Amino acid sequence: MVIELRSMGIDVQAEVPLPILYKGQKVHEEGFRMDLLVEDTVVVELKSVDNVTDVHKKQLLTYLRLAGKPLGLLINFNEALLKDGITRVINAPAKRD
Repeated sequence: MVIELRSMGIDVQAEVPLPILYKGQKVHEEGFRMDLLVEDTVVVELKSVDNVTDVHKKQLLTYLRLAGKPLGLLINFNEALLKDGITRVINAPAKRD
């Protein structure tokens, strides 16, 4: 996927580390790894599972929040049609009263 995206002129990084912070201090340099970061904006999480569950969506949302990115795609390759395996996740700002 990385090779194909780069051949189209799209900036993509693979296995991008996300540090874990606690009270503003780094606890671990590479606590998580995003599968793909496209154009420094879209986080792509790749799966091959029977069913995408809420845990998978929450994992992607966690990556979006930690990285401060607005949009994520969860792509499950275990579908007859790839388009049926794509879930969009948005990192919406928290609502305030």
